[in-house]
Amino acid sequence: MLLQSLPLVFVLAGVALYTVLAGADFGAGFWQLFAGRGPHAERVREHAHHSLSPVWEANHVWLIFVLTVFWTAYPTAFGSIASTLAVALFIAVIGIIFRGAAYAFRSGASSPRESSVIDTIFSLSSILTPFALGAAVGGIATNRVPVGNASGDLFSSWLNGTSIFIGILAVISSAYLAAVYLAADAARDGQQALQQAFRLRALGAGLVTGALAIGGIFVVNADNHALFHSLMTGRALAAVVVSFVAGLATLALVYARRYEPARYGAALAVAAVIAGWALSRWPTILPGLTVYQAAAGHDTLVWLIAAVLAGGAILFPSLGLLFRLAVTGRFRAAETATPQQARRELRGVRPRLLARSAVACLIVGFGLLNVADARWAHGLGVVSLLAFVVLGFRAIVFSAIGGPTTKS
Repeated sequence: MLLQSLPLVFVLAGVALYTVLAGADFGAGFWQLFAGRGPHAERVREHAHHSLSPVWEANHVWLIFVLTVFWTAYPTAFGSIASTLAVALFIAVIGIIFRGAAYAFRSGASSPRESSVIDTIFSLSSILTPFALGAAVGGIATNRVPVGNASGDLFSSWLNGTSIFIGILAVISSAYLAAVYLAADAARDGQQALQQAFRLRALGAGLVTGALAIGGIFVVNADNHALFHSLMTGRALAAVVVSFVAGLATLALVYARRYEPARYGAALAVAAVIAGWALSRWPTILPGLTVYQAAAGHDTLVWLIAAVLAGGAILFPSLGLLFRLAVTGRFRAAETATPQQARRELRGVRPRLLARSAVACLIVGFGLLNVADARWAHGLGVVSLLAFVVLGFRAIVFSAIGGPTTKS
């Protein structure tokens, strides 16, 4: 059972990361559209553009990750969702394409008029995309996506009360996240006027998001009482409460100008909503289709989990480096180790022993996942594969910095 459900955990984690990171990018486009006119408005637009420039493409990694893992692990569910919600997903894709094109063309604009047109396209796409994705999620949440190829209605599946509410909530939440992040960036850069501007935007967007979420409860109850009941009971209710508390804490932190912890509070508030939705449906993916029924074959799941763990060992350090550079602009000299320091820290570590241990973990991991049926064995197999990735990566790094290669 763990083998069938673990890929969905990966998918939900990817959805949360995409919502928190790419959502802030979409929100930056929202504030560019409503920045107003004049020199201050131009500074607001430039600050939003500058802050997201290093990471806006990287954030879409999570969307690709979600689609790839979900398609591979749960092909029947993926086909049903992609076909019934084809219109909403097509709109989202168009928005992503236009947004990326506008961002790329902005630097080549030859006149203020061209820049204004490009910025408008970028901003409208930044609003259209999260709305369409949120509306698609609403269609899944309200059980309007049946199992089968295009078995649901192409329009009413995502154009209904709950879907429209979730789409609007996605747009406003993105604006809220962006305002918090941009206020933190402005404070770090010492731009007091921009810090205050985005602080007020964050407070306003946070209040609107909270009010919209509370009002949306009545919309969901009227449109789909089953969804309302599942969110207000059991484990899902705990996640909803966490989101509410994190949202209040974030507003307090922004008000107190403590922007760095406010970043994490805002992210937690949004991620908890996704967790609540997932818990309210577990283990159902679509009406009449559970996680265990929708899962792909055993060998496919084993290789998929191994690929995700191996890819994560490369992806997370790379993205961590990217975001660190985006936040600080450079490595801090005091935190950057020289090769000599690295050798001293790794003194006594033998790369060949690490490599052999990694291979042993690989064999154990695949053995437990392929041969054993017990849940504890599958869990141990996943841990073994993760240990293989960590040990192998460490062995490669140690060899690369010129460590000893004596036989163990």
